[in-house]
Amino acid sequence: MPGTTISGVLLLACVVLAVQLCVCTELRNNGSRGDDGFSVEFIHRDSVRSPFHDPSLTAHGRVLAAARRSTARARVIDDGTMSEVDHRSFEYLMAVGIGTPPTRMLAIADTGSDLVWFNCRNGTGAAAVDRPPSVVLFDPDNSTTFGLVGCKSRACRAIPDGATCTLASNCKYIYSYGDGSRTSGLISTETFTFAHVPGTARGHRGRRKRVATVNFGCSTATAGTFQADGVVGLGGGALSLVTQLGAHKSLGGRKFSYCLVPYSVNASSALNFGARAIVKDTGAVTTPLIPSLVDTYYTVDLQSVKIGNMTIASPHGHQDVIVDSGTTLTFLNKALLDPMVKELSRRIKLPRAPSPDKLLTLCFDVSRVGERRAKAMVPDVTLGLGGGAAVTLNAENTFVVVEEGTMCLAVSAVPERLPASILGNIAQQNMHVGYDLDKRTVTFAAANCAASYHVPIHPPPPM
Repeated sequence: MPGTTISGVLLLACVVLAVQLCVCTELRNNGSRGDDGFSVEFIHRDSVRSPFHDPSLTAHGRVLAAARRSTARARVIDDGTMSEVDHRSFEYLMAVGIGTPPTRMLAIADTGSDLVWFNCRNGTGAAAVDRPPSVVLFDPDNSTTFGLVGCKSRACRAIPDGATCTLASNCKYIYSYGDGSRTSGLISTETFTFAHVPGTARGHRGRRKRVATVNFGCSTATAGTFQADGVVGLGGGALSLVTQLGAHKSLGGRKFSYCLVPYSVNASSALNFGARAIVKDTGAVTTPLIPSLVDTYYTVDLQSVKIGNMTIASPHGHQDVIVDSGTTLTFLNKALLDPMVKELSRRIKLPRAPSPDKLLTLCFDVSRVGERRAKAMVPDVTLGLGGGAAVTLNAENTFVVVEEGTMCLAVSAVPERLPASILGNIAQQNMHVGYDLDKRTVTFAAANCAASYHVPIHPPPPM
């Protein structure tokens, strides 16, 4: 009998130890202790993982369509008289689980806006009549963690278009975009669940990250056609997801980063938050964020463009540039673009070609030499940024093949009403770009995103 007692005690000790181990593992997985941030899938709208993928388009056709969208987006980035940008010209999506249990929603991920909002069922349980039938609707009645936000709260006061109080003193919002579309509903609070994707650098397969009390717009009406289930604002303002996640000390501050795989790679990119967003790649350079008319935008100082031994200085020695993942092309002031085009034309020994739709400034006929040999003729372009940072763009960052046999410069002139230039996502391909809102910096590092930070094409990870 004593032997049985000792065995029982040992068995009980093993069970207790196993339970403690499981609890510790779950705490780590849910971010309660030792959290290093998390990563989610950053899905390009033309990817096979996107519901907006058009299989009838060729690879060149998708690039040209993206260029057209970016021109529309650039035209509505303005001086702050309206809130943020055109919702229709988005390029990337991310999945978020809303509520408890989580409802998986696929939203536009937008560095050009702040508000986080999702389509909700209205008070009668019905969908608003102007919603596309394909969108998913979040039903607050099915969640045990849903709450409403008071009209005197900080979140309510941060609505740029203003907000009103309901009879129950809840915050009713209207939020407008640069193209005139808008969303309205109630500012609410919920638990968000993020599927930590496998395949990312330092990834943990199957981990889920839950974040409580995230403020978001529970949208019950929209004007204009929003194609996704909502919008996740990743801008620099008070309402953005980045700012809200930064309030959770375990995540390591207001940081996020991405590494964009080239359009030709059959994989999604990774979007990183918190401590995982710190850019430590070899050769990383950091430039300060500068104040802009709209807090949302990530603006840096472009001081020069260098091609070979020729340096083109920005007008007055500096040019505000918005770093934007949602714009495909790069847009520069003509005082920079015109001499840049002239120098590239001199260096690239290829016949000129007309631009499709007269959309792009400089195009070459590459039908005889092929795309690979043509891009080998393209010199590096170095952007001189504030703080002494130098970001080198190679051929895949500056030129794209928009149709068979035609290669064009992926840089266009700034629209007249745009107050700043834009560094678009083609210029950011194969580059790890990190934003630190606490330090007010952006860091750039050349990286093989397809090898180090990509998300392989798998079924969506569980929420």
